[in-house]
Amino acid sequence: MGSNFRDYMNNADLSDDLRAEIELEVELIGKFIEAREKKGITQAQLAEMSGLTQSSIARLEKMSATPQIDTLIKVLTPLGYKLSIVPNEQGNN
Repeated sequence: MGSNFRDYMNNADLSDDLRAEIELEVELIGKFIEAREKKGITQAQLAEMSGLTQSSIARLEKMSATPQIDTLIKVLTPLGYKLSIVPNEQGNN
């Protein structure tokens, strides 16, 4: 196949909206994984703490499932995080 994620994201046919959605999901899941690892919690431990299955946590981390807001709240709360809406860097209205 020869293509990678960077090639996919640089594809001119990819809409700006879809590119922004993908970038948000990548950043969100990356921060989620970082928070879990910083706390020293395994996927199984987080699953038990959040009421989800370990396989659900794994799917989120592999980005093979897009999390619903309630799921994000379930996994972020035991990690000591919450969801917030903040202005983006560009300051677009």
